[in-house]
Amino acid sequence: MSSTLSIDAMGGDFGPEVTIPASLACLKKNPDLKLIMVGDEAVLQQKLAQALVDYQGRITIQHASQIVEMDESPQKALKNKKDSSMRVAINLVRDGVADACVSAGNTGALMATARFVLKMIPGIDRPAIISTMPSTFGHTHMLDLGGNVDCTAEHLYQFAIMGEEVVKAVENIEKPKVGLLNIGEEDMKGNEQVKAAAKLLENSPLNYIGYVEGNSINAGNVKVDLIVTDGFVGNVALKSIEGAAKMIGDKLKEAFSRNVFAKLAGLAAYPVLKSFKDSIDPRLYNGASFIGLRGLVIKSHGGADALAFETAIHLAEVEVAKDVTRKISEKVEIALSRREAV
Repeated sequence: MSSTLSIDAMGGDFGPEVTIPASLACLKKNPDLKLIMVGDEAVLQQKLAQALVDYQGRITIQHASQIVEMDESPQKALKNKKDSSMRVAINLVRDGVADACVSAGNTGALMATARFVLKMIPGIDRPAIISTMPSTFGHTHMLDLGGNVDCTAEHLYQFAIMGEEVVKAVENIEKPKVGLLNIGEEDMKGNEQVKAAAKLLENSPLNYIGYVEGNSINAGNVKVDLIVTDGFVGNVALKSIEGAAKMIGDKLKEAFSRNVFAKLAGLAAYPVLKSFKDSIDPRLYNGASFIGLRGLVIKSHGGADALAFETAIHLAEVEVAKDVTRKISEKVEIALSRREAV
């Protein structure tokens, strides 16, 4: 299936130095993919000179005169950067020129701009951020990862409805197992917000399996396909996992560098260590979907390298092919109708 993606070529910590090679790698792998590179036309023309010939008709440039800085406030970006590469890339989705937008830019500005430009799906109060994390069962999906710090039980219910459709589409799972993140699995544990959300999920059409604890994100006794929480807890959990993974890598490197015997042991263990590293490589899990909007936006990590940004583009390809936005809209409409009937 052919798809057209708008790429915020200037976004992120490294801009075109990362977004261009990642984009070209995706074009090479998928002959049905078309890309609109959004940013400073002079810069992109120079860096894409050969690619515009090699991929004629499949890669184009859309000029944008401004760049949203990584530390810029969402309000300032929304008000003063109307011709930024981020804003123009999202506008292309709104106008139906592109099927999805991929950006490594400022998360807050991207969320604020996407919500302003694309608007919300009817029945959804707030957009949420969902992404994939490695686990002993392969991987699991989790939301919200920072889009909404304060959430009601109703918001968590809406996140679960939307997240289920993402998991179904990306993982080809008909009835994903949905868990609600809590400080324990027992019914009496948790705050009032979580307890109220649990009641809503118990009476929903979702395959809700109950409370899950933090260890279920990466390991646990039961496989869970989707973990639901608020953006405050979700973002803390995400950053904690990233930090733990980095610490493990640093400690292993330090241990195998202490002396010649440790180095020899490290050399012997290299195949196993490389396999382990590859299985938890955060670059292979890069890309978070902004869901709840009337258009598809994929957020890459700001410090992503070319491989990581390529992963984010591929996620956009999959969600476009599976028509995730439309499926979420239909699922929300059905869920709301069911609740009104009750």
